[in-house]
Parts: sequence; C-alpha cells; structure tokens
Amino acid sequence: MKQFQDEDALVKAIAGRVLPRSRGKLRLGIGDDAALWKPKPGFVSILTSDWFLEGSHFLREKHPPDSVGWKCLARAASDIAAMGGMPRCFLLNLAIPVDATGKWLDGFLGGLRRAARSLDCVLAGGDTTRSKRVLISVIVIGEIREGQEVLRSGGSPGDLLYVSGTLGQAEHGLRLLRKTQRRIKGENDALRKHLYPQPRVALGRWLAERKLATAMMDVSDGLSSDLPRLCTASGVGAVIDPGKLPLLRGIGSDSARELALHGGDDYELLFTVSRRNAARIPAMFRRLRLRRIGELTRGRNVQMSSKNGTRQPLPVSGWDPFR
Repeated sequence: MKQFQDEDALVKAIAGRVLPRSRGKLRLGIGDDAALWKPKPGFVSILTSDWFLEGSHFLREKHPPDSVGWKCLARAASDIAAMGGMPRCFLLNLAIPVDATGKWLDGFLGGLRRAARSLDCVLAGGDTTRSKRVLISVIVIGEIREGQEVLRSGGSPGDLLYVSGTLGQAEHGLRLLRKTQRRIKGENDALRKHLYPQPRVALGRWLAERKLATAMMDVSDGLSSDLPRLCTASGVGAVIDPGKLPLLRGIGSDSARELALHGGDDYELLFTVSRRNAARIPAMFRRLRLRRIGELTRGRNVQMSSKNGTRQPLPVSGWDPFR
C-alpha cells in the first residue's frame, strides 16, 4: 500500500480494506457526517470505548501490524462480551504518522478486517488525523436482549467465583516479546494470547442467556486489579484459593501464580454463580476451561486463603497506567 498525505484518500483506503460488501443491520455508515444504528426490537445497546497507544500498549518496532489491528478491536469487544452481549459495529479513530501509512497501515487494516469478520462487527465510521505516534481509539456498539445484561454489581455473599481460560498467559507472551530484538509473530500459545486475544463473546452470551452469571467482567488489567472492582460494584468481599488458579505450565509454580494474579491482557471472563446453579457450570465450554477459584464474602475485603486455613489480603499489582 502506498503512503497517503491526503486524508480523504486515507479514509477511502480504510473503508475499502475493512468494510464488508454488506453492512448488515447498520442503517448508514461511512460516507456521511455520522452513522445510524438501530438495535433490534427488544434489545438494548451496549457502548464501550478503548484506547490502544503506541509505546503504552504496543511497540511498533516489535508488534506485527496485523496484531495491532486485531487487538485494538478484540480488546474493546471483550467489554461487550463481559456483559453477555454481541458486538455489532465499531468506530475507529486513528492518528498515524505519514511513514506508517504504507506497509504498516496495510498490515494493520488486514488484522482489523480479520477481527471484524471474526466478531461479525462492521466498521461504521470514525476519524483520522496525523500524529508523531500511532494512537488508536475504538468505540464498539453491541446489543443484548433487554433484561439479560450481566453487570458487575449483581454478586452476593456466597456466590461462587469462576474464571475462563488460563491466567497470566498473555503477560508471559509480552515478556517473551520484550526479550527479542526483532518483530516476531505468534510462535507459541503465550505469544498468540498476547498478540491475538480472543474475546469470550460466546461464553458471555451463553451465561447471560441462561441467567447463570450473577456478576461478570473481563480480566484485562490482572485478577488482583479487576476482582476488587467487581467486589466494589457488588458491595461484597471475596476469598480466592491460589491452588485453584488456572496457571500457565512450564515456567515454575511461583512465577505462574504471580502471572495469574497480576498479569494483564488476558481478556478472560471473571464471573460469579449462585450455589444453586454451580452444577450447571461445565468444566469446559467449547474447549475453553472454566475454573472455580473462590467465592464472594460479606464485608469488603479481597483475600487469598492458605493451606493452614488463614487468609491474607490480595495485593493489587495489576496493570495501572498511572502507577
């Protein structure tokens, strides 16, 4: 792809690469001052936005451009999954240097197109401008049948706490990437988890439709940072069993536990289930492991249990851009 110094040509190229021939239920997309979106009857809209910044969230010299395109949409869509919804359309705000409008942009748009197809989520519009670094903001609009939405605030004392997938895998992939001196592709599971995360849309929808999850959110900043947010919203505390965490294998138990507690970027689902529905939660959902890791408690303390029966506070050491 050639470099662009004209914004209209750049927008036309983005639309040509990412927009499908059919725009689905989007009433009006790129080409006017704004888009028109109308949810299906009986459904409500879910709106979320997410930044993806060069230097903070990805390194242009190391991250493959197609992974940047994939991940900027996937991580935003994970918020829709965390409420049990389906992503439907998105807005892309892209600030980019002129020297990145050629080969890098071509790779970025290829990854973005694959993510949009995978999620059945159409590009509805956005904005472009010139910048010294790549700055990406994605706004996703989803929908869910009214009354099925799962909030962080629905948990109660005694509810059981579950998590999907393997925690800490994406953080391990990031550490592997940082050790290299070159741009690499997803060469193992940890790197793929970091570069091409899979938002758990199907699981979130399954839990919401069956009204199994009482509270839910995605794990994006690390369990130690995200679990207290769920507890605060629900007005409860929690106790987790470190021995039940779904750990990454092959790196030592202590390191794996640290990554599971504090590693970010996993985009797994953290959800609570009432005890009466616990038997309805399978060990595997479509080849995705579901693991019970603890329960909600009265009070506001978030703790870890130990083998001798004592409890200690869970230190908050996940991702925080201001820490």
